[in-house]
Formats: sequence, C-alpha cells, structure tokens
Amino acid sequence: MLKNEKGQAVAPKTVTMTKKDFEDQGNTRVYWLGGGGAMINDHGTVIMIDPLLEGFDMPLLIDMPIDVKDVPHVDAILVSHVDNDHYSRPTCRDLKDVCKEYHSSYYVASLMKEECGLDGIGHDIGDHLQINDIDVELTPADHAWQNQVAKYNYRIWEDREYCGFYVKTPTKKIWYVGDSKLLNCQLHMDPPDVMFFDFADNPVHIGLENAYKLANTYPNTKLVLIHWGSVDAPEASAFNGNPQDILANVVNPERVVILAPGEEYVVD
Repeated sequence: MLKNEKGQAVAPKTVTMTKKDFEDQGNTRVYWLGGGGAMINDHGTVIMIDPLLEGFDMPLLIDMPIDVKDVPHVDAILVSHVDNDHYSRPTCRDLKDVCKEYHSSYYVASLMKEECGLDGIGHDIGDHLQINDIDVELTPADHAWQNQVAKYNYRIWEDREYCGFYVKTPTKKIWYVGDSKLLNCQLHMDPPDVMFFDFADNPVHIGLENAYKLANTYPNTKLVLIHWGSVDAPEASAFNGNPQDILANVVNPERVVILAPGEEYVVD
C-alpha cells in the first residue's frame, strides 16, 4: 500500500470516468468516487451516494474521477448526513440539471431546499424508496458528533438525521453502511453482496475492532473500502484508514476490494 511522506495510506491513482460508466452494460457495477462517495450503475440506473466532486474545504490527495459538467445523467443522489465530506452542496447544486431525484433524511432534505434550491425528498430511518426497479432502505447510523462540540449546540442533532442505504436491485444487494459507530442492528442485516465499507479508526466512526467485527459478521460479502486515502489531513483519524489493517484481520481477505477513485467493480 502506497504511503506518502506524512505516513498516510494513499488511494491508487484516479481512473477518469467517462460517459460509458453511466450507460447500461448489462450488469451491476459499483464505483468508489473518493472519500465517502460511491456510485452504483445497475443496468443503466445510476445512483450516486454522497458524491463530493468539487468544492471541498480541505486539501486532497486524489484527483476527482469526473467533473460535474461531464456527468451525463443520474437517476438519484442519496445523501447520508449533513457533514460536508458527504453532503457536498456544490456537487448537488451543480448536478441539478442531470439528476432526477435527491433523497436524504428530512433534515438534510430541508437543507437541500434552503441552501441549494433543490427538491430534496426527506425520509425516516426504515423508509423505503423506489428508483426505477431498485428498492432503497434507509438504515440506522450513530454519528451525531455535533452534540459533543460547543459551536454546534445551536440545535439538537438527532440520530434520525444520519443513515446508511441498503440498495436492492432485482439481483444484487448493496449496503452503504455510512459513517457510524457500530450498532447491534447492523450485525443482523440480510447479508449483502457488497458493502461500501468505512473502516475509520475514530471515536465517531466504526473503529477498527468493530470494523473487523462487522466485516466478519458477513464473511462472504465483498468489502469495497471507502473513506480513506483521499484527504491530506494526516492528523485526522477519520480520513486515514489503512487497507492493510482490513486485509490482515478479516476472514476471506480476498473479498476486500481496493479501488482507485473512479474505478469500476462488477458485482458478480
């Protein structure tokens, strides 16, 4: 695993995405967009989750896999929570001409309308939404770290404002777990084919030991690693997972999928 001079594990060189990545190729493909961002293309239905393609306020270690102006179409953007490395106002706003729908919690959907002029659709945890023939369920997350920081005490941050997404296509099950401490209910899911897997060793993320526990609860699930190797902030544990830790501590390590930003993985 490549490390920089600051000791950070760095993502492989970005693969530039093209129009073809958004087309129907007769299969289900998943992509890491860098950071916490992901994309699913199921037979031409395109879902972006927490895309951050521009306008981030911290230095990056990666190039973006695609310019927003080059994105041809998106059937839906799903946003897991309010943090700006997941809810990218500039990205969401600048994709409005090519994105059909925006979905999130009720709180984040209200911000989409207020801040970006978008018709964000709000949901509760456990709600299901339909995107063409794909079913998406909002799954619980525990990530309301703002309640512990004085400058954010202008409101109460509620657990229902943070979520993951369990995506069921006609043939595949893909779970974007989201930023979260480990929850007991996360250990009792219908085993997915693929997890977009945040493994940050951080008090308000899953932590490494619990990352191993979650991964090993679903020993046959492919683990597409996200939330690592993208942000030039060596002191911030939330951004500095090392895939070698996962490879060394999960059963069936051959199922660990280390993608470059923009690289496709065909779900078999």
